[in-house]
Amino acid sequence: MINIGVIGCGKIAQVRHLPEYASHPSVRISGVCDAEKGRAVEVAERYHTKAYASYEDMLTDENVDAVSICTANHSHCEITLKALEAGKHVLCEKPMAVTYAECKEMVETAKRTGRFLMIGHNQRLAKAHIKAKELVEKGEIGRIITFKSTFGHSGPENWAVDKNNIWFFNKSAASFGAMADLGVHKTDLIQFLLSDRIKEVLAVTGTLDKKDNQGNAIGVDDNAICIYKLESGIIGNINVSWSYYGEEDNSTILYGTKGCMRIYDNPDYSIVIEKGNGQKTLYAIDKIQTNDRQDNSGVIDCWVSCLENKIPPEISGEEAFYTMKAVFAALESARTGHIISVDGLEV
Repeated sequence: MINIGVIGCGKIAQVRHLPEYASHPSVRISGVCDAEKGRAVEVAERYHTKAYASYEDMLTDENVDAVSICTANHSHCEITLKALEAGKHVLCEKPMAVTYAECKEMVETAKRTGRFLMIGHNQRLAKAHIKAKELVEKGEIGRIITFKSTFGHSGPENWAVDKNNIWFFNKSAASFGAMADLGVHKTDLIQFLLSDRIKEVLAVTGTLDKKDNQGNAIGVDDNAICIYKLESGIIGNINVSWSYYGEEDNSTILYGTKGCMRIYDNPDYSIVIEKGNGQKTLYAIDKIQTNDRQDNSGVIDCWVSCLENKIPPEISGEEAFYTMKAVFAALESARTGHIISVDGLEV
């Protein structure tokens, strides 16, 4: 039995980490903690476990084998480092951290302490994305030329537990907005699907609609558009938004020399392959998760399997760092108006 502590009892912990841990036969939830003590107590009672006074107290408990970090972005690095130094394996929510230096230190500390560090990039675990990668590798649509990937919904205020205190909108807590919240998923996904790395970035970000409780524009971006050039020469774009007030869009389209592949772009079929001769192949595999429709993300199953079998996670801190480098390059491009080389960036 693996003893897990959950740090942070917000929405992501309540709809994904905790219920998925609770349903896993190899896991015991050793306890929870949250900056809002009352919330921690309430959640602990729900899962018949302990509410720690602080995450520091949790980390001193020798019975805790690993932790999930489900806190605001700015605290990811600090808590991860302390957990790794305390001998705990760490599953950290995305985005990994808020600076290049923090991400690098997290990777180095995991390596030095011999603990696992996994980042919750769940899109690569979606069944249709796994199948799509397989089809790409088989050459089903030929050589990939370009792509477009979109992730947009109505915003984190419709997701948060405390709708009067949306930390996602607070620059000091979140550091960045839709680009890191949603863009990190699509950035990781493209590199996963194409088995390639992003080389150069041109991006535009903006705060187009979201306002705080006082009616002022929020301090982070609510929309972002990025053009990515990959090491292989593939060029494509990702669009992310917190102001899609209709149906959530979490689609990806790959264009190859023999046709195109539409992933989560059709309500009935999770993959649609269209060939130049008009032939279509339809795959009804699963439905993409949305804020309104949650099911097993695969993250906890993957994480627990790594812990049980003592196998380093595929979505390691080191792997996630490649994604964060591209995200930081996108934000630097948006700031400067220039094309940014991912390898040349160290901020």
